[in-house]
Amino acid sequence: MIVGLKIGLTGGIGSGKSTVARRFATLGALVVDTDALAHALTAPGGDAIPAIAAAFGAGMIAADGAMDRAKMRALAFGQPAERRRLEAILHPMIAAATRAQASRAGAGQAVVFDVPLLTESGTWRARVDRVLVVDCTNETQVARVTQRSGWTAEAVERAIAHQATRAQRRAIADAVIFNDGLSLAALEADVDGVWLAWRAKVASA
Repeated sequence: MIVGLKIGLTGGIGSGKSTVARRFATLGALVVDTDALAHALTAPGGDAIPAIAAAFGAGMIAADGAMDRAKMRALAFGQPAERRRLEAILHPMIAAATRAQASRAGAGQAVVFDVPLLTESGTWRARVDRVLVVDCTNETQVARVTQRSGWTAEAVERAIAHQATRAQRRAIADAVIFNDGLSLAALEADVDGVWLAWRAKVASA
């Protein structure tokens, strides 16, 4: 099988990364959304639910059978050891689901791995051919997330504090899209430019 271009896509909460991922899908890439895979694992009936209940207690499972995200977020943000315990359950499952989904790519089809914590993982840089970072100011992150999710500004700021810094993400990037003040059309045009440039390099290699 001909292996296509492997792109790692990342950005902070509220950066617009999901919009960029959708554009890549429109351009013909297979998008593997690791956050969506994590949500599926912790949804009602998800494969991670028994292990989470065993590790953290039945009180961490909501009435619908899903992981109680608000409770887990408060626990994980407040206690790093508890966050690592949750990651020890989820990360191997997410990795397996990621490999399974990526294996569905057609011959030569580009695969975009949408990984919120790509920088923090320390391993993704070596697993992909290119890394695209979607960047914006922290103020824009807070404004976007509070408007769309109902989170308080303080909750968003805590989430930002637990992610890699903008400088850390930019340091591992092959390209950066600064998505602050861009219209949707302008953002999509920037994605198209990165896509065409990287595909051309692969074709000429």
